[in-house]
Amino acid sequence: MDLFNHCLAWGAAATRRTRLAVCVAALAGWGLVGCTQAAAPPVQPTSAPVVESAPVVDGKPMAYAVFAGGCFWCIEADFEKLPGVREVVSGYTAGRTPNPTYEAVSAGHTGHTEAVRVLYDPAQVSYSQLVEYFWRHIDPTVKDRQFCDIGDQYRSGIYWGNESERQTVEASRDALLKSGRFATIHTELAPASTFYLAEDYHQDYYKKNELRYSYYRLSCGRDARVKQLWGSQ
Repeated sequence: MDLFNHCLAWGAAATRRTRLAVCVAALAGWGLVGCTQAAAPPVQPTSAPVVESAPVVDGKPMAYAVFAGGCFWCIEADFEKLPGVREVVSGYTAGRTPNPTYEAVSAGHTGHTEAVRVLYDPAQVSYSQLVEYFWRHIDPTVKDRQFCDIGDQYRSGIYWGNESERQTVEASRDALLKSGRFATIHTELAPASTFYLAEDYHQDYYKKNELRYSYYRLSCGRDARVKQLWGSQ
């Protein structure tokens, strides 16, 4: 347990990938393992929104929204609590390479950020409501990091799919700045680009690996910082 206690003390000073690599020895008794893969060759990014058609569910048209809020395990868990959200998947977006892997993204080799794609019912929750909910689950005051995870692969972002969404996102950001709550907002606002699904073991990670997820979220200080910035939700 000495190594595990060391991890608890040291956790806030390292990125998630590095921290978990060291802590895995202490956590091995709980069946916690890592995974590595190789990077892909570079391609040219596109500046036009890349919009994937959302499915029809129970006879009702759905819509997609893409957000980056640091660790995708956490922002996936947050969005799945919101009424009107039908599904949230973890993945990578806003990068330079096709078919990125977790190892390549977390090493900062691809330009992608960890993100989630939210499938929602517009009859139950609006895009504007999703945006407002997102703000209150991240730290928009920092650049190229979220909480204990540092690097542009953890930058926050909202990736709009059309002109109406762009106007909604920019108006929301401007209203936050005008309110005086924050002097600067570093969250990236950009047209949607290809969203690549993360590996299967990342999907619903907070459900499948509850102990490891809870340890990570607590040691990273995510909820404490959100409360400091936004107050009680």
